[in-house]
Amino acid sequence: MRTIFFSVIIAFASLGLAEEARKGPPTVAVIDGEPIYKVLEPGAIPAIENPTFVTGETADKQMKPEEPVMGVVIKGEAHAYSLWQLDAHEIVNDEIRGTAFAATW
Repeated sequence: MRTIFFSVIIAFASLGLAEEARKGPPTVAVIDGEPIYKVLEPGAIPAIENPTFVTGETADKQMKPEEPVMGVVIKGEAHAYSLWQLDAHEIVNDEIRGTAFAATW
């Protein structure tokens, strides 16, 4: 009897979870008729802080020629960010010659 009762509770709990899964992520806003969904909590994807860089020669040895990058040039100084790395972090907080900025993907 105990096993059956326990199984029934699990079945009902599973149905509740399945119902929640069918609803999808919660809508937090609607812009121009399109829903904006909340998928992750703020801060769930850590930004890269104080990035370090390598020379172009070193990057050529570490990266594939077809690897996409995003580049930023400020006051003649260039920084490049691997888009494959940004897929995992989405934001790099950086500074070039006293100008702070966020490179986002």
